[in-house]
Amino acid sequence: MEKKNIDWANLGFGYMKTDYRYVSNFTNGAWDAGSITEDDQITMSECAGVLQYAQTVFEGLKAYTTEDGKVVVFRPDLNADRMIASAKRLEMPEFPKERFIDAIDQVVKANMAWVPPFGSGATLYLRPYMFGINPVIGVKPANDYQFRVFGTPVGPYFKGGAKPLTIKVSDFDRAAPNGTGCIKAGLNYAMSLHAIVTAHEEGYDENMYLDPKTRTKVEETGGANFLFVTKDGKVVTPKSDSILPSITRRSLIQVAKDYLGLEAEEREIYLDELGDMAECGLCGTAAVISPVGKIVDHGKEICLPAGMAEMGPVTKKLYDTLTGIQMGKIEAPEGWIRVIE
Repeated sequence: MEKKNIDWANLGFGYMKTDYRYVSNFTNGAWDAGSITEDDQITMSECAGVLQYAQTVFEGLKAYTTEDGKVVVFRPDLNADRMIASAKRLEMPEFPKERFIDAIDQVVKANMAWVPPFGSGATLYLRPYMFGINPVIGVKPANDYQFRVFGTPVGPYFKGGAKPLTIKVSDFDRAAPNGTGCIKAGLNYAMSLHAIVTAHEEGYDENMYLDPKTRTKVEETGGANFLFVTKDGKVVTPKSDSILPSITRRSLIQVAKDYLGLEAEEREIYLDELGDMAECGLCGTAAVISPVGKIVDHGKEICLPAGMAEMGPVTKKLYDTLTGIQMGKIEAPEGWIRVIE
């Protein structure tokens, strides 16, 4: 299929309308068959549940062209599982796992002309989401829902390479101990908007949120999980019931153990031990790993010695290995890569 006439190498990370998207509606207690449509507009009541009580969940994953010319997506089954968990927490109907994966397949196939070529640094970002659509004025779950998936071509998260970030320890809390921090709900991201705007105004790239109960343990940022490398080369990530179970983070931990032979674990990480870390990164779908050079805790600077000027050596190996797996340069574990045919 002939590709769209786009300057793939200079794409930013933003929305661009593509030709087709997937839509399925939940009414009278069941999902309809779902279909591909060209219509990108959504019509709903002014009193729709999503507008009144923020009843919405979403996912994010990518389709891309591998070195041998195949179009693939990375571990969509885990996105399906996470969306089911998110929906349960917000009293929304589950969208079946097999149908979620099929919807991803359909959207990518329908938009093949929008999947960037290998080597361009660009990908087709996929956004599955679900929301309450019928009128709800009392505080209760909606009865009717809509599940949709759209795709948009995006460039690399970092133009000109990944430069180390400077982040601040936030005074805001991202999630409550028994709240919704562990699901991918729109309301969690709304909670972080004021904090990230404030951080940017103060000259920082991101926030580090601490556990809201004791404010002594590292949790995550507004949109990514943390990954640290200790000075003796061990990979560690924060363990908490109120952070999102990142698919990228879980994949990186497995890569560290099985491909690089590193010791890796998920555990509680305390703010006062960050000075003993050699490297730090933010991990997520958009950039895989974004290196952190400096963490500022109310004026106290914690510098990561291996990542002040560029991505640290262990972080770089993790990044190169995982992206190598995703792009078909390195053999993937079974089930990690889904080929769209």
